[in-house]
Amino acid sequence: MLYADYSDPDACAVGEDYYLTASSFQCVPGLPILHSRDLVNWRIIGHALPTLMPAADFKLPQHGKGVWAPAIRHHDGRFYIYWGDPDRGIFMVRAERAEGPWEEPVCVIEGRGMIDPCPLWDEDGRCYLVNAWAASRAGFNSVLTVRELSADGTRVIGLPRIVFDGGQVNHTTEGPKFYKRDGYYWILCPAGGVAMGWQLAMRSRSPYGPYEWRRVMAQGTTDINGPHQGAWVHTQQGEDWFLHFNDKGAYGRVVYLQPMTWKNGWPVIGNDPDGDGCGEPYAKYRKPKSGATERVTPQESDDFDSGQLGLQWQWHANYDQTYGMLTADGCMRLYTCYLPSLEEGMGASSLWAAPNLLLQKPTAPRFTATAKVRMAAKAEGQWGGLVMMGRSYSALVVLRRGDVFVLQRRTCIDADNGKPESAEDIVVLKPTAADTIPYAPAIYLDIYLRIAVEDGQCSYAYSTDGRRFKAAGEPFAMREGKWIGAKYGFVAESDAADTNRGWLDIDWIKITK
Repeated sequence: MLYADYSDPDACAVGEDYYLTASSFQCVPGLPILHSRDLVNWRIIGHALPTLMPAADFKLPQHGKGVWAPAIRHHDGRFYIYWGDPDRGIFMVRAERAEGPWEEPVCVIEGRGMIDPCPLWDEDGRCYLVNAWAASRAGFNSVLTVRELSADGTRVIGLPRIVFDGGQVNHTTEGPKFYKRDGYYWILCPAGGVAMGWQLAMRSRSPYGPYEWRRVMAQGTTDINGPHQGAWVHTQQGEDWFLHFNDKGAYGRVVYLQPMTWKNGWPVIGNDPDGDGCGEPYAKYRKPKSGATERVTPQESDDFDSGQLGLQWQWHANYDQTYGMLTADGCMRLYTCYLPSLEEGMGASSLWAAPNLLLQKPTAPRFTATAKVRMAAKAEGQWGGLVMMGRSYSALVVLRRGDVFVLQRRTCIDADNGKPESAEDIVVLKPTAADTIPYAPAIYLDIYLRIAVEDGQCSYAYSTDGRRFKAAGEPFAMREGKWIGAKYGFVAESDAADTNRGWLDIDWIKITK
């Protein structure tokens, strides 16, 4: 129901409104908040984390780090989101309205290796937290621990206890979500890994266990592998539903919605044709009961006229105002940045190190993104354009060379492994305009850039009039990033340091499907 990379989704119901958040890793702003009235049609309404902390640690992209597997809950008139930063600890942020404003984050537990936290407020007001562990930081995994927090959920007041060890049978147990129903404490979580895993349900009369467990959903005979961690939602209409993700490779981890029924006191998720209590995902099913009729999708196209950057956009690291700003005449201006590598004095060999990429998620297997831009270059080697970014990437950009522009395809295969970028000249283009003042004069180019995506293959094209488009280089195979899907958007860079900055003015971007 969301063909977009909302990894590790969690959701909660507040009356007939539903709110969803997901992992955002190093992307900023983090913790996207989506709203729905029927669990099928979703729209982005905000972000809970404008800056990753400590801010200095996320000045450059920290691929695969940052915000892991959040849980969203509504308790005592407030929304709470807990998440794990595997290198720093478990954090919480809260707000009275899901749209915000959100308070400053609180570090609930400091330490390495703790991931996938989820709170549970009991009927007596006590608060418990379950979490998993990352072997890459802690040296162990597959276990779940529960500890007590203060009633306001801001600090630990009890020691952790291991309540479940997946061992060999349920290796890679992670992503727990905590619930209570009919006097039982329930933990729903995946095991077995992202590609080949299954869903567990476990219950106990005490939050500290011992827990009995069952497998309640697996891939079965379907082509929906995983199916991985998600959220149980009970609706006002008395129905139970389960959101989970499925890894789609370059498109990231897309979100499915499954019916959840009860059999002999245990949940069964999805279709259970053989009646063994372990379901498999439906590819099609009716919508949940609701009074909602509106059809919406997460935002994509943007004309930059509202005075606020569209909620679909994220940077690849903490935002710096010199990366770019909205303009009074309805453009988003990105200034060219010189990207020093981590090695002294060396220019960056690829965009893998670039924090100033303005990107959004693909939301369909096939779509076309067309942008109208103006490149202003004040010095040789300044360039900007449209990029599909991941572990490998390819961009269609215009570069100043002397007193003209060169349309280029800049491509890097295995950027995450430090491989260098290559550039292919497509065509030489004369400037649309040029400054006549003697001080740092710029030359300008008005151009339309396009990426057409079909089942993971990107075709690039350009136009000088917005009507007749010409192909620009060979197709490119999208590739995912570190724990995220491929993302597309805008780039503005400079191959030389110590120059007055040029810029890319983005008039609009339109997405068609």
